[in-house]
Amino acid sequence: MKKDWLKNPDVCAKVTAALLLVALFLGIHFFADDFFNKTFTLAISGNVNGLVEYLRSFGPWAILISFVLDVLINAGSVFPSIFLSTANGLIFGLPLGITISWLAETTGVVISFYLMRFFFRDTAQKLIEKSNSLKSIDEASSKHGLEWMAFARALPYFPSGILTAVGAVSSMSARDYIIANLIGKFPSTALEVVIGHDVVNFQEHSQRLTILILVVGAVFFAYKKWFYKKGK
Repeated sequence: MKKDWLKNPDVCAKVTAALLLVALFLGIHFFADDFFNKTFTLAISGNVNGLVEYLRSFGPWAILISFVLDVLINAGSVFPSIFLSTANGLIFGLPLGITISWLAETTGVVISFYLMRFFFRDTAQKLIEKSNSLKSIDEASSKHGLEWMAFARALPYFPSGILTAVGAVSSMSARDYIIANLIGKFPSTALEVVIGHDVVNFQEHSQRLTILILVVGAVFFAYKKWFYKKGK
């Protein structure tokens, strides 16, 4: 006798996807565990100098390795990528470092969006249908999701996983989500790369760093004030 879930194509697809993800992680564990352990540990440890030295040891492959690592960190939406962004600025220079971090972070959060939406959107939809307030938020996300997500992503150091989860369970289209992240991720990532770079090279760039910190503080204060007024 077949199980009921075997008759549901959606459930079968999710089970298959989950098994493929497990197989991927097992493959990494058995064939590249030492490499990923070392790179990932350095990327989230805060040891920027160690991370820079390690990535530089790969020569021209450093760009690809840094990109893939940044994608994985942002796809996981658990650990911050600020240390890797700083390393990218120090290794590749600001223009290329910003570009690598921007595209990698955007790719990562888009992958995370698709995974969360695939596995959790149906469950979220059932909860939304039971609440009028959640319905209103869901409808608003489909109409103004692009603008809201782009603005939220533009805020530096904002928890990435929260925004990804909100986008994934909302009615925002995948197209709008991708565009919003391409737009919003650029200024926030650029600030993270530049600030991280200037903190390490404080004596050379103290004036620029001070100005950037003041700008970030002013933007955060303005956003907090706007959000407070909107909630009234």
